[in-house]
Amino acid sequence: MTAILHPLIIVWIGLPFFLGFLIYLIPQMDRAFALVMVVASAVFAGLLFVQPTSVDLSLLDHFGVTLSADVLSAYFILTNALVTAAVLLYCWWSEKSAFFYAKLAIAHGSLNAAFICADFISLYVAIEVLSIAAFLLIAYPRTDRTIWVGLRYLFASNTAMLFYLMGAALVYQANHSFSFAGLQVAPPEAIALILLGLLAKGGIFLPGLWLPVTHSEAETPVSALLSGVVVKVGVFPLIRCALLVEEINPIVRLFGVATALLGVSYAVFEKDTKRMLAFHTISQMGFVLAAPVAGGFYALTHGLVKSCLFLISGNLPTRNFKDLQQKTIDSRIWTALAIASLSISGLPLLAGFVAKAWTLKAVLPWQVFAMSLASVGTAISFAKFIFVPRGGEQEIKPGFAGAVGLLLGGLVVANLVYPQAYTLAEMTKALITIGGGWLTYLLVFGRITVKLPRMLEQFEQLIGMMSLMLILLFWMVVT
Repeated sequence: MTAILHPLIIVWIGLPFFLGFLIYLIPQMDRAFALVMVVASAVFAGLLFVQPTSVDLSLLDHFGVTLSADVLSAYFILTNALVTAAVLLYCWWSEKSAFFYAKLAIAHGSLNAAFICADFISLYVAIEVLSIAAFLLIAYPRTDRTIWVGLRYLFASNTAMLFYLMGAALVYQANHSFSFAGLQVAPPEAIALILLGLLAKGGIFLPGLWLPVTHSEAETPVSALLSGVVVKVGVFPLIRCALLVEEINPIVRLFGVATALLGVSYAVFEKDTKRMLAFHTISQMGFVLAAPVAGGFYALTHGLVKSCLFLISGNLPTRNFKDLQQKTIDSRIWTALAIASLSISGLPLLAGFVAKAWTLKAVLPWQVFAMSLASVGTAISFAKFIFVPRGGEQEIKPGFAGAVGLLLGGLVVANLVYPQAYTLAEMTKALITIGGGWLTYLLVFGRITVKLPRMLEQFEQLIGMMSLMLILLFWMVVT
């Protein structure tokens, strides 16, 4: 199997970029080429799942520039394939131009490359290409608002990656290699700079507060892509480094806990549907990092459910939860909304339950209370969707059923990955958590209105926060 996968890696990496080029040449085949791309990624991920060892490919031995594909990569690649496929199906009958699908192909290829990078310099290239493609997708409607939001995303991303690049240079200076493993002998300032760049890029803790505005203001399919998979380009290397370097593991876990609590604290009070989902993406990235050994599977389940929720939110009659309580939504939309909300809340028989059970089993004792509290906050947040009126009728976009059906089907199938989760104790705990969250919503959070300040989301505050976080990270690494 390894002998087969070695030559396939280069072909597979280059395929989305080649198909993106073909989309420009043969625009009438744009959706068909994009479909071939996502099928190829899904097949490649499947091959990695059955491959017992990692598949490594050295590009520049002397510089440590290496590609490494294993089961962890497979989870992220499969997430990329399924989320991109759902976005493609959702847009299939729309009037998106070939330009949109070409940028979708470039973003898909950049993500695939990032998920098999084992060194800091090739990861930097993949992330920068992705940033440009993401900016063009965000700004695709070409309105003043989307162009500004896209530029804001690009500026924040480039600032974070400038810190990262300086850290990568210091890693090379320390051991003449850009390999992730070089963090073991890297100076503290190198580790702090690299972690800052990845934390900001992955929407983690305070530097990640660029995410709510960006994800909530983009078009519905782009929001689904950003929240479902693009944000994970910063999370994947953090998990990889935490598993490789023992000294990094507790720092990543600590930021995972802090991020889970920060995101859910905003989400329970948020009255805008897309902003609530965006804040919850921050919280869920915390869950991914809180237990690195379970992070790959949690990233997959989150990608499926969050992209599904963003696609559903684009079909709701309003974005305001208060107004939504006064309207009846189509029963088909509510059913999909309820299933996705129950999955991310951790209901048994859906993948979200398995992911949470696996994560809470893998966390350290000092993390248990905080992560359990964040789980209750998740149930409170999504009770807002569960208790909206239903029974109305409305026109549903042609691609909605296929896209949402694919993602919800993935949540059911992924539920079988970790059968050890199905113990009486775990199922009881999950039901108590959801029930407690719903009761708290009905008695407290559903009755109050709190408007949280948005000062920390302003661009100048984000840059200042990165500087303060750099000092904190340096102190944490040194101590």
